[in-house]
Amino acid sequence: MSNAIESRLAELGLTLPDAPAPAANYVPYVISGKQIFISGQISMKDGAFWTGKVGADLTTEEGAEAAKSCAMALLAQARAACSGDLSKLGRLVKLVGFVNSTPEFTEQPKVINGASDLMVEVLGEAGRHARSAVSAGALPFNVAVEIEAIFELA
Repeated sequence: MSNAIESRLAELGLTLPDAPAPAANYVPYVISGKQIFISGQISMKDGAFWTGKVGADLTTEEGAEAAKSCAMALLAQARAACSGDLSKLGRLVKLVGFVNSTPEFTEQPKVINGASDLMVEVLGEAGRHARSAVSAGALPFNVAVEIEAIFELA
């Protein structure tokens, strides 16, 4: 499956970033049994934090692009957890997405679709997952989006 995932990324013109280092006292992922629990990955753009409140500073579409950047970081962490071999991934089980948004903003699911859509594009049916998409009054470093994931190993 690794070749399939890497090939699909290349077809989409995407290159996974290096797995980001933790920003505080935690580990980027934990493997328990056949599951990989990946810590929240924050939105990045051009090597810097992608910041702002969706509904004020960013549109829903920009928020979805920020969520896509989180998905790329999640895949990078999954690759690191699999010792660089994405063929060890079985499927994506769940995403939990947090959107830094204004109190009246209600399109959090559309924002997190940026990550969900990418996972299905890259992983195919193995990328279909359970999900939560919630509003947050603030996120670390004022990032627009943070997403955590649970993957299952093959």
